[in-house]
Amino acid sequence: MSEIYFDPNQSELSFTASGGTTVHRSVLPSGVRVLSEHVPGSQSASISFSVAVGSRDETNGHFGSTHFLEHLLFKGTKRRSALDIAVAFDSVGGSSNAATGKESTSYYARVQDKALGLAVDVIADMLTSSLIDPTEFENERTVILEELAMNDDDPQDVAHEAFSIAVLGDTPLGRQIGGTNETITAVSRDAVWEYYGQNYRPQDLVVAAAGGVHHADLVKLVETELTRAGWDLGLKAMPAERRGNSQGSYQRAERLKVINRPIAQANILVGCQGLIANDERRYAMGILNTVLGGGMSSRLFQEIREKRGLAYSVYSFNQGYSDGSTFGLYAGCTPAKAEEVTRLMLEELAKVANDGIRLDELDLAKGNISGGLALKFESTMARMNRLIGTELSTGEFYDLDETIRNFESVTLADVQSLAADLLGRERSIVAVGDVEEKTFDAFI
Repeated sequence: MSEIYFDPNQSELSFTASGGTTVHRSVLPSGVRVLSEHVPGSQSASISFSVAVGSRDETNGHFGSTHFLEHLLFKGTKRRSALDIAVAFDSVGGSSNAATGKESTSYYARVQDKALGLAVDVIADMLTSSLIDPTEFENERTVILEELAMNDDDPQDVAHEAFSIAVLGDTPLGRQIGGTNETITAVSRDAVWEYYGQNYRPQDLVVAAAGGVHHADLVKLVETELTRAGWDLGLKAMPAERRGNSQGSYQRAERLKVINRPIAQANILVGCQGLIANDERRYAMGILNTVLGGGMSSRLFQEIREKRGLAYSVYSFNQGYSDGSTFGLYAGCTPAKAEEVTRLMLEELAKVANDGIRLDELDLAKGNISGGLALKFESTMARMNRLIGTELSTGEFYDLDETIRNFESVTLADVQSLAADLLGRERSIVAVGDVEEKTFDAFI
């Protein structure tokens, strides 16, 4: 099949995807969007209620609200206590959780197919009718501060957060997803309540499910439970507009950021702005990352870990959003080897930029990605997330076969050209550990 576009103005869409699954999309008059992928033979279902609001959307007075809501929606509604919510999923052997990102927030569950109605009921209740109880709010403030402290104890997390700011600057996209001690301490219950009301509306909501799910039944369940929760689905509205997917203007904030800590390893990130989510070169980026730092056969792993024994963990990555991104190389090593490891990482990128990759590396990467995608989409959760990502981002749906064909079309020249482009961009280096700034003088 060719690319399918999820037109915001089209109320109904259905098609057969690779593997014989059936994808449906309905836009209700209220603006609620309901998507499903029926997987024949599946006896489980994954479902999510998502809104296209993330940490980058917070403004003065609301910083930290996105993360707060992720926690607070599990703390009780008019109909259910926090324990009731937990017991509901435990009683059917299911699991539930939530995820806060820079551009979206999701509340999701995985249950047996016959328990899908319960999952819709509970998550709809949580999303529409959270009490944001003042006492629970203060309790959860302490929990979030503990979570931030836990993350701050992980030097790799600290390095990645600092790297995002170094590359993207002090911008909404660059800042931490979970907030900081200062923002979480400062935000008020009233501010979070206001943020909740502004961003959790019918036209903001995307419900997506995959597995043993029948679309007509799902639409009916969603309408019934949202109405029972108090939403007036008779009020007509257009779905919230998708973000513009085009490269934004981001300026590097820092060439070098060293966070000195008396720990055994130096956690080093070297990189620059990468490719945004819908960049046409994203398939070449997938090949580049696989060859450069995507697994045990990758160049970084072989050169730095296997040949020299300089690091246990080493990899490359690209994190793309609607209008900004980061590309980086990471390694954790003893501080005495930090300069050597940084040099080796940059040398491997330069080799690809200057000399390209071999045909056998290209073939291996394509096989690695194709196999990985096939295994990934055995999961109903992965299929559900694909629906969410399509609806909230570009609107362009690619099934497994089409996605693999796009990777297969990548050439040696595509990979080399992309590596050369990345090598020539403004570079940032972040290190967390017992190292000095002069260690990196040669690379900035």
